[in-house]
Amino acid sequence: MRPRVGVWLFGARGSVATTTVAGAAALAHGAPPAGVVTAGPAFSGAGLVPIESLVFGGHDITDTPLAKQVERLAAGGVLPPGLDGLIAAELAAAERNLVVLPVAPTQAEVIARMAADIGEFRERHSLERVVAINVASTEPPYEVLYDDLAGLRAALAAGSPLPASCVAALAAFEAGASFIDFTPSTSIRPQVIRDWGVESGLPFGGQDAKTGETLVKSVLAPMFTARALPVHAWSGTNLLGGGDGATLADPRAAESKNVSKERGLADMLGEDVAGQVHIDYVDPLGDWKTAWDHILFSGFLGVRMTLQFTWQGCDSALAAPLVLDLARLSALALDRGHIGPMPFLGFYFKDPIDSTEHSLSTQYDALVQWAQTC
Repeated sequence: MRPRVGVWLFGARGSVATTTVAGAAALAHGAPPAGVVTAGPAFSGAGLVPIESLVFGGHDITDTPLAKQVERLAAGGVLPPGLDGLIAAELAAAERNLVVLPVAPTQAEVIARMAADIGEFRERHSLERVVAINVASTEPPYEVLYDDLAGLRAALAAGSPLPASCVAALAAFEAGASFIDFTPSTSIRPQVIRDWGVESGLPFGGQDAKTGETLVKSVLAPMFTARALPVHAWSGTNLLGGGDGATLADPRAAESKNVSKERGLADMLGEDVAGQVHIDYVDPLGDWKTAWDHILFSGFLGVRMTLQFTWQGCDSALAAPLVLDLARLSALALDRGHIGPMPFLGFYFKDPIDSTEHSLSTQYDALVQWAQTC
């Protein structure tokens, strides 16, 4: 029997998580793996866990059944009609592994209870490994005031000094799981949280998956640099619906996303490129998003030129195959005994941990090199 790997999702009933669970089940029924990078030949000999050997569980603040979420996503065109009937058994199996986030007087107790939930999941399914991935809503920026583990542990025992994303990361580490942050939330940004992961002997990676506009930027920006074409301004407007759009309608949450989205462009082209990224919430768009970018650059003898592009896509359908990739790759990192940051996963992120490389092709080469290194 093939060893199975648990995938613990924080935000397990949201659109991205639901599409991931439904998508993995659909792949097992023969659906083509479009968007699943690790299904390509470059990764065939890496020893990745098969997608059909992934077992899903997770935490969420709500108890809306996965089947209802699948119905909603199918009605919105995110998932194919009739898929819910085909994968009913898989949805029911995942549903039994979902837990409502615990409430306790201190975050130390919350972390312990969350870690126990993950541990029980591991034992009940006799799982070889467990990887944890945060696909919850984006948080506003948060300043963690502790820089040593002793001080943080004392504060956790006395109250609630951390945002939910940091609590999720620590719960994963306490449960012996690797941790990936798919979002731009605080989670593993503070050094003290990373120190906890290293002390636990576990790998972690992120942050803020690039699925649309920033993905295109990471291809186009190196093109301008390689062709010695100075970029003077790069402005973008993003229209989002659904839960993600509603979350980012809060200027504080949007700040986290904008910082992440703009970092790569500055690293690739320099800080003197004018322009900003704007995010607007348009509720009727649902799970779909549109990005429009305007790039002003100059050519030979200073002749001014522009490039414009429009990206329209379904956020959850773009994200779900990346979640599957990251689950398989972080499980491989666990198998190899990797400890600490995983910069080789930068291919997937706007703000990759321990890396200032944002060129998609360079990031892909680094990922493949790591995967093929035994």
